[in-house]
Amino acid sequence: MAKVAIVILNYNGVEMFKQFLPSVIKHTQNHEIIIADNASTDGSVAYLKANFPELKLILLPTNTGYAGGYNEALKQISAEYFVLLNSDVEVTTNWVDTVIESMEKNNWVAAMPKIRSYKQPELFEYAGAAGGYIDKLGYPFCRGRIFDNQEVDNNQYNQNSEIFWATGACIFIKSSIFNQLNGFDSRFFAHMEEIDLCWRIHGLGLKIGYCANSTVYHLGGGTLQKDSPKKVYLNFRNGLYLLFKNLPQNQLFGTLFQRMVLDGVAAIQFIIKGKFSLFNAVLQAHIDFYKANNWLMKERENTQKVKDLNSMPGFYNKSIVWQYFVSKKKTFSELMLK
Repeated sequence: MAKVAIVILNYNGVEMFKQFLPSVIKHTQNHEIIIADNASTDGSVAYLKANFPELKLILLPTNTGYAGGYNEALKQISAEYFVLLNSDVEVTTNWVDTVIESMEKNNWVAAMPKIRSYKQPELFEYAGAAGGYIDKLGYPFCRGRIFDNQEVDNNQYNQNSEIFWATGACIFIKSSIFNQLNGFDSRFFAHMEEIDLCWRIHGLGLKIGYCANSTVYHLGGGTLQKDSPKKVYLNFRNGLYLLFKNLPQNQLFGTLFQRMVLDGVAAIQFIIKGKFSLFNAVLQAHIDFYKANNWLMKERENTQKVKDLNSMPGFYNKSIVWQYFVSKKKTFSELMLK
């Protein structure tokens, strides 16, 4: 069994490989790199075979999204640690070993490095920044990024720490834990499946960490653009999935009600701005959430519950929406969190 396997899931990302794969190969000399292809149609596989024949390829028959694709690919890989890396990430020297050493030292079962923006390298990147947090209504945010506000990295988050979730753009996880939890929930398809997985890790009483001494640069939006109706749909639907699956019973319905009200406010804002396709995406997300009631109820029965959310690292027992839009607290340090 290999100690570490770096696995890049690809869907029509040939241009990403041309731009970013050389840096991964250059800075990952001692670990296996595996490409799992999610039934691409853009010539990705032919390009990889012609230009990187030394890399192992796993060819998946259909595109089942980030969650399903990784689940199927990782069944075919034997390693102590999985590193799930987006194809649009530039890595740096010792990016892998530094995180693995921190995981073993701190007894973390999952972790992430510092994520900075590829386009604006002085900024933290939207998808993960310096570690993921979640508020009481299930809105994810990061040290270094709250909603669309990305902070400049002035070394203010240069300490290793425990976090609520590690970004799917570059998540390290012990294979034994991934397999114990049956991996990602494939019904999420893409977006927030890593937060769901991390929540279930906390349910086992295990730790997730942020390693400040390893840095990667993420382009972001390589598959779905920010204002893509599909992306909006997945974010709104999966946000509801996340809460229904994982919240303790005494917080479930009150939290869901508040979240749905805020979703309605967001939908109205889309109408006001003339973004009718995004309004429809929110509406469809809620319709499909209601349709999923049966399997969600079964999932609640099988999911490890965390009785005291306040004891979980990275849980913020306030509304980040209120803090950001009403109290005008735009940076993590203003939230009075560690």
